[in-house]
Amino acid sequence: MLDVTRRCAPLAFAALLTTLRSAAAQGATVFHRGNDGDPETLDPHRTSTVAEAHLLRDLREGLVIHNMAGEVVPGVAESWTTSDDGKLWRFRLRSDAKWSNGEPFKASDFVYSFRRIINPETGAKYANLLFPVRNAEAIHKAATGSSLDGLGVRAPDERTLEIELERPTPYLLELLTHQSALPVHRASAAKARFDPGGTESWITNGAYELKEFVPNSHIRLDRNPHFHAASEVKIDTVIFYPTPDLAAAARRFQAGELHLTTDIPADQFKELQRKLGDQVRIGPYLATYFLIVNTAKQPFDDPRVRRALSLQIDRDFIADSIWGGTMLPAYGVIPPHIGNYGERAEMDFRYESVLEREEEAKQLLGAAGFGNGVPLNIEFRFNTTDNNRNTAAAIAEQWRAIGIDTRFVETDFRTHFAYLRDGGDFDVARYGWIGDYSDPQNFLFLFESDNTGFNIGRYTDSRFDALMKLAADELDIPKRAAILREADSIVTTDQPWIPVLHYSTKNLVSPKLAGFAQNLRGAIPTRFLSLKA
Repeated sequence: MLDVTRRCAPLAFAALLTTLRSAAAQGATVFHRGNDGDPETLDPHRTSTVAEAHLLRDLREGLVIHNMAGEVVPGVAESWTTSDDGKLWRFRLRSDAKWSNGEPFKASDFVYSFRRIINPETGAKYANLLFPVRNAEAIHKAATGSSLDGLGVRAPDERTLEIELERPTPYLLELLTHQSALPVHRASAAKARFDPGGTESWITNGAYELKEFVPNSHIRLDRNPHFHAASEVKIDTVIFYPTPDLAAAARRFQAGELHLTTDIPADQFKELQRKLGDQVRIGPYLATYFLIVNTAKQPFDDPRVRRALSLQIDRDFIADSIWGGTMLPAYGVIPPHIGNYGERAEMDFRYESVLEREEEAKQLLGAAGFGNGVPLNIEFRFNTTDNNRNTAAAIAEQWRAIGIDTRFVETDFRTHFAYLRDGGDFDVARYGWIGDYSDPQNFLFLFESDNTGFNIGRYTDSRFDALMKLAADELDIPKRAAILREADSIVTTDQPWIPVLHYSTKNLVSPKLAGFAQNLRGAIPTRFLSLKA
């Protein structure tokens, strides 16, 4: 991940310049795009961040994909059917699908890939997203070495893939667009280096191939000539640059060094909008900005303390003054525009005044043993961006008014999320969740007690777990929504994760870039873009 105090190594920069000059001499189109940060890995079955998802959309293709409008469209599968009971899906694969080494793509490659992510030895954080597949949960939770043969994914022939489900799953196609359902090449998976810096042995099936990965500098992808729609791909080379320093990214964009950024410095939003006009793009997004509270640690296991922390956060001020109106105040876990749902659960104090909230927060902290000279000391961890730093400073100042002393731990993108993922100790940590599919389950599953991959605050509630299990078994969509709404109300009240803001997509888009459109998924596949002369 890029540390903003560092710069690319001279040799890496010189090599990149040579590449760009060579491409220009050959008349190749080169797309320069910012990315949230360097990936920790590009193994699709071990990734978990948006920065990695942006790269994987270019490198690999699943059964179905998101187009630039965020719609589910055919990927490797050219068509599909489902049984009357909704539990058996049959996908017909393209006859011209190939791996980047020219080898034909087979349905058995998906069988191998699904088994690989469900295999507990893989250590996939997203494995539980695929628990709707028959026997997936039982296999993943069984002892290491359990047979994968019973997984409900099979290949009757080289072009047919069948997926059998435990129960009808209304969001299955959306789910299959996610990186957890992407294929890996069987013969090379064991020896491929998916870690930063490794490009050897990489065999992919997407519109682009990985050609160069220089951490803290850039990642270069070239058009894959064996891709089934290679003739429709207009951009020859795409170079991703880690841009956690949003102010620097905005300067690079204005200097013409970047055609696209993935975020905008909130304190410069209005000025950039004045200068750049419609090159500044804002749109709705299925995402929530949280503070995760470590509920396994005193005093944060006390719901009175968590509620006090939440009460004292002035979300409207943060959304308007810190984020320049580019984000919405969040009083619930689930963002607007979610599918398969009705009214979202929200905090009961949403419409109380700031003074009323502050008075209750002081009373709650006093009841929990704080106040009257006994401060609550909090270590607040966040990943480095100007927006995150300003948000953390604003929250700490608001907390100070009720006797809370805050100490910051600020690290780069990759270090921050790896620390949380690997179970590092913390009090409160900044986190963002981007919807993988448009269904409330994708936000609520984060709080299931057995979700060891993403339940970072170690929250546990037997009522909540029982409701999530009940909802998973419910076939009637309105009844299922009502059950999920009850589960939603539990975590909105307990606040193991404190929702602060609902995201918007925020991009700087060059007038040279054609085909770009914002969508609820934040999906920007390079294959659908082109550059104007």
